[in-house]
Amino acid sequence: MDITVKLSQVQERIRAAANRARRDPGDVTLIAVSKYAALKQIQQLITAGQRHFGESRVQNLQTRNEEVRDWLTETMADGAEINAQIKWHMIGHLQRNKAAAAIETSEIIHSVDSLRLAEHLNDLGGRREKSIPILMEVNTSGEDSKQGVPIPAAIHMAEQFETLAHLQVVGLMTMARHSANPEEARECFITLREIFNELRFRKICGPHFKHLSMGMSGDFEIAIEEGSTLVRIGSAIFGAHSEAAVETGR
Repeated sequence: MDITVKLSQVQERIRAAANRARRDPGDVTLIAVSKYAALKQIQQLITAGQRHFGESRVQNLQTRNEEVRDWLTETMADGAEINAQIKWHMIGHLQRNKAAAAIETSEIIHSVDSLRLAEHLNDLGGRREKSIPILMEVNTSGEDSKQGVPIPAAIHMAEQFETLAHLQVVGLMTMARHSANPEEARECFITLREIFNELRFRKICGPHFKHLSMGMSGDFEIAIEEGSTLVRIGSAIFGAHSEAAVETGR
């Protein structure tokens, strides 16, 4: 099946899920997880209008960004303008020694899960005189194989993140428990939304705090029903290996 057809099918499923939840489909951003995609496939998606892409490793993030930039500027009259619209998301576990490279390319770093990493990103932002947009990752499944701040520590950790002048906490991220039944992910998504709402109620995070990054190919419709604003879709567009990269690369 043509990859743009797969993209259209995912977009329609996003619209349907949002409509079921009485939400505006425009409030949900599709992030195409492109790790195992061929450059040609990414080019086809960009031509079809896709603008947000996610990578789980910093090196891939940099390489993809450069490949897309070069292709656009060399082949399209408005390539520079289109390239400025492309947003790259760092969605995998981030090591501190890769953080400097990550912030040069990433629109948002989805996976900040420790005060040590947050402080390092804050220091990098201070040196560059810029604010670093991040999501705090929460381990809502309780699985040892998952990264993320434990649920009981999430409120306190967010308070600590908010004290860092060059860090902008724009929301929360989680990975649900893997299951053949998408409904089993719902509890994880509800938990993240409840933490999100508690942080808002306590006014711990500012007006920039508005995103829930949750939902992958197997469960993104459930995630949207529970309030997701950023869905990370790999295999439903590119094939079975795309999201395995996120799991194994964390």
